Amino acid sequence: MKITEPPPLLHMMQRLIAEPSVSSVSTEWDQPNVRVIDLLADWLKDMGFAVRKLPVPDHPGKFNMVASAGSGSDGLVLSGHTDTVPFDESRWRSDPFALTERDNRLYGLGSTDMKGFFALVLEALRGLDLSKLKHPLVILATADEESSMSGARALADSGQALGRHAIIGEPTSLRPIRMHKGIAMECIRVTGRSGHSSNPALGNNALEGMSLVLKEIMDWRQELGQRHSHPQFEVAVPTVNLGHIHGGDNPNRICGQCELHIDIRPLPGMDLDELRGELDRRLAMVLQPTGLSLERESMFGGVPALETPASAEIVRSAEQLTGHTAEAVAFGTEGPFLQRMGMDTVILGPGSIDQAHQPDEFLSMDQIQPGIQIIQQLVHRFCMT
Repeated sequence: MKITEPPPLLHMMQRLIAEPSVSSVSTEWDQPNVRVIDLLADWLKDMGFAVRKLPVPDHPGKFNMVASAGSGSDGLVLSGHTDTVPFDESRWRSDPFALTERDNRLYGLGSTDMKGFFALVLEALRGLDLSKLKHPLVILATADEESSMSGARALADSGQALGRHAIIGEPTSLRPIRMHKGIAMECIRVTGRSGHSSNPALGNNALEGMSLVLKEIMDWRQELGQRHSHPQFEVAVPTVNLGHIHGGDNPNRICGQCELHIDIRPLPGMDLDELRGELDRRLAMVLQPTGLSLERESMFGGVPALETPASAEIVRSAEQLTGHTAEAVAFGTEGPFLQRMGMDTVILGPGSIDQAHQPDEFLSMDQIQPGIQIIQQLVHRFCMT
């Protein structure tokens, strides 16, 4: 039995982009993704897929979707996230929630990161005879990739098996990615005792303690770079960025508290919890003589680094179909969570990461037909032969 054909590609993109689904750690921005999930679920049901709409625990209004054709756990998963980042409409030349075509580009929030990928997948599957599948095909749509990755975390925690091979359609200009760095964001808080600045003995200055913390972190960063390196990354060493600091309230008061936010990007093989433990031990040691108190809090769960072996079948197939050797990037994805579920994972999708998170986000139309062809070839190779 042939599946019912989905709506035209541009219509699907327009409908997906028109549904706001911003994901943010800030409650004033954060939105449900359920309307995007429902659109995808309806289209895929009409095409003959069995669809499960899965609530994300402790995140009201957030859902994952698993649409499957065929049975078993040895097939192909095509995965994407349904959320977008926040936006500043005043910096857009057109409505972020309206698909706008100009200059051979399709503009709209999520056009490349990454609602457009779902439209390309559905277009690629147009007219596919599901009865000819020899291995299962799964379309996966997740929540909150742009903030907490709660959707992918919930799937990984569930222990279910979805497939053996996975493609995540993040914008990579249709070049395969098999490695990326991890991400941790940490809040470090030093607390002392405020007092009148005329007499240092009246307090214990948290800013002075934070200066010791800053030096120790920069020393640690240099040591990490000496201990760990991977030549395939553009920045070959792990990075530690000092991103935000705030302390004190007035020049004539001894600072009672100071807070620092840092970003850590580890290489594959570096464990996030081990890094956090090492940082805790070093900072506790350097502050121990000061009498200041120290707290470190993870700002979110973090994303592990990803490395899929170069020998994996999905890597070799993606390289052959695209004509590009699989690369490494510094940005993070849901790949490590799919990897936890037993899937060899490649990041491969239409559009450029340079357009992601930008005003006037667009998908270049010259990426559409090649993207559709690659998806079709992957489905035939992994599900129909």
